[in-house]
Amino acid sequence: MILLFKIGFIEVSWIDVIDIVLVSFLLYQLYKILRGSIAIKIFLGLLSIYLIYLIVKALRMELLTAILGQFIGVGVIAGLILFQQEIRKFLLLVGKTTAFNNEKFFKSWPWKKTFKTKETINLNPIIESAKTLGGTNTGALIVFAKSSELKFYAESGDILDAQISKRLIISIFQKTSPLHDGAMIISNGRIKAARCILPVSESNDLPASFGLRHRAAIGMTEVTDSIVLVVSEETGQISLSVNGKMDTNLSKSELKSKLNFYL
Repeated sequence: MILLFKIGFIEVSWIDVIDIVLVSFLLYQLYKILRGSIAIKIFLGLLSIYLIYLIVKALRMELLTAILGQFIGVGVIAGLILFQQEIRKFLLLVGKTTAFNNEKFFKSWPWKKTFKTKETINLNPIIESAKTLGGTNTGALIVFAKSSELKFYAESGDILDAQISKRLIISIFQKTSPLHDGAMIISNGRIKAARCILPVSESNDLPASFGLRHRAAIGMTEVTDSIVLVVSEETGQISLSVNGKMDTNLSKSELKSKLNFYL
């Protein structure tokens, strides 16, 4: 172990510095996930109880120490129950950014020939339908799956497994359609499901003009590598969300160019 510097009797090495940086990074990511949600208040409540436990233990208040000790003893299980949504979001974020999520990583291995080539998506009917829906101020939310088929989100709606067509997309998002409320998921060149529920972004930095559709689109791309197309019901503008970012007010040519690039 290479010694970097020494503070009194404390010896600090390069490993210690790397350890501190990694812990700081994890705490910052944890803060970003908890910020703005009720989970941060629950976390502060649990932290307060733990500090009280340390105080009463130091003061040798045996009865209160025993009671709080029982609560602290199941703290890990309680944390998993209370923060299950945040833990799931964190794991999705880690899984999205890790190298194992990259399809090219697996294709470099000897069994790469066993991978099935994904069907090419016919973008023309999707772009034409988005333009038509925008012209009539009809809201729409379309998710393009990439490395994952988004089975969990598809099963939250109605499975269709239908061929992509302009008339089908327009009919699904008509306000009188029972399938219009929610997102459509496109996977492997087909419409996999409609009326799907997407995670909503909890970011406080989003513009006030963004409605629930835009927040759902951003939330989906925050936890997956999918691409989400949004047609605003208020303005008819077409937007595209990628990696938690939103490109708004896209023209037909811009939309086609970006979809071809990302997909």
